[in-house]
Amino acid sequence: MEWWQAFVLGLVQGLTEFLPVSSSGHLLIFKELVGADAEGFLDFTVTVHFATVLATIVVFWNAIWNLLKGLFQFKYNDETDYVCKILVSCIPVALVGFLFKDQVEAMFSGELWQVGVGLCITAALLIFSDNAGKRFKVPVAKDTRNGISYWQALVVGVAQAFAVTPGVSRSGSTIATGLICGVKRESMAQFSFLMVLIPIVGEQMLDVLKMATGASSFGEGVGSLPLVLGFVAAFFSGLFACKVMIAIVKKAKLTWFALYCLLVAVLIFILG
Repeated sequence: MEWWQAFVLGLVQGLTEFLPVSSSGHLLIFKELVGADAEGFLDFTVTVHFATVLATIVVFWNAIWNLLKGLFQFKYNDETDYVCKILVSCIPVALVGFLFKDQVEAMFSGELWQVGVGLCITAALLIFSDNAGKRFKVPVAKDTRNGISYWQALVVGVAQAFAVTPGVSRSGSTIATGLICGVKRESMAQFSFLMVLIPIVGEQMLDVLKMATGASSFGEGVGSLPLVLGFVAAFFSGLFACKVMIAIVKKAKLTWFALYCLLVAVLIFILG
């Protein structure tokens, strides 16, 4: 992978990770557009995802720090409740990671039409979530502690597990599912971005452990410079996109992103 390809792909990852348009799908699309090699691409994907996780930590640092302080008081307070619900939301994606890791990795070497299908699924979820409250009168959680219940956290976690498929947006599917389940927009925005920290950081730690034991060599076929440039580009563009997405989720309609996903899907089906 050339340095400029890594930089472009890092920007794409950072700008699309927090927008409900599927960062993994866009990475595969732009990989084809810039002509990047497939060798080592999964390691590159993990690296730029980790960069956007760090961007999330920076943006939500005050909230994360307060959660940690409350958690280590060793009593069931609001912070402990919130962390427990995040852990519950991670159960589905953890099961997918342990049981279907090879199948998930194979998706990233698949055909672009699969990304198009995933984008259509994302679009359907976004449109439905914008209209669910009006047409189906989904009850909004009012008295639930921290704005989200355990069952809502689990259902949102199932949506995150399905979002390992390229083209299915993680932020889009989790936010849309939360809204459909009755979680308020302002509560869902923060929860959606924080719930991804544990799976991505955990995956990165497993990769580091494999390297330390000699079980694998990370980044082989990519090179150090492309990995660093991709990481930096994803981190700084992710800082911008995360702040923008928080404002969008609280106010704007997600249907506009659905239309974008459908447009990209149509282009893939026609040109791919």
